[in-house]
Amino acid sequence: MSRVLIVDDDIELCEMLAEYLGTEGFTVDVVQDGERGAQQALSGKYDVVILDVMLPKLNGFDALRRIRAESKTPILMLTARGDDVDRIVGLEMGADDYLPKPCNPRELVARLRAILRRMHQSNYSHGEVRRNTILRVGEIEVHPASRHVIRTGESLELTSTEYNLLEVLVRNAGQVVTKEVLSELALGRKLARYDRSVDMHLSKLRRKLGTGPAGQPFIQTVRGVGYQFTGV
Repeated sequence: MSRVLIVDDDIELCEMLAEYLGTEGFTVDVVQDGERGAQQALSGKYDVVILDVMLPKLNGFDALRRIRAESKTPILMLTARGDDVDRIVGLEMGADDYLPKPCNPRELVARLRAILRRMHQSNYSHGEVRRNTILRVGEIEVHPASRHVIRTGESLELTSTEYNLLEVLVRNAGQVVTKEVLSELALGRKLARYDRSVDMHLSKLRRKLGTGPAGQPFIQTVRGVGYQFTGV
């Protein structure tokens, strides 16, 4: 049974979501301010955190920053409907996914299960490579068993979603992977129209990876198609 932490000051919404998630097999705890939410999220007890942007004491972005400084626990942000700035900022800061408020509980459950499935699945549907096989392309070394990445001996701090994207690309190094495939394999959902989540996560991932020996980014954009990991 997966344990979920909801951090939101809307009492009625929290009660409704907690009840619905409970019927879907989740164990739910609720915290209604950002400061306590960050503390609870860092306790190590939760499989995933649902974090609202507008919170008392510590807003959602500051809580996200505090959590990400110490933990890779998956985080789904709740943002104001139509507020693209909040979504972009949340993804840039390390959120794994987002939903606009008011959210459909069924979609929330689907997103949570997709996040958890990405965390626990033993194989990607692309290829039959075992997940305990270390992947090496150029200076980049991906360790699927421990879900960490090393570049020239230095460990890189990636979010869960950034890691998922990188593993998909490295497993398909030299080939173009479409955004549709990346969304399904790394985010666990079909790519929606105008959804820039893949692009935002990859933008941050590129900065963390830096450039290769030739000064080119490891991940190349193939305009109108998708992305390609070159390892150079």
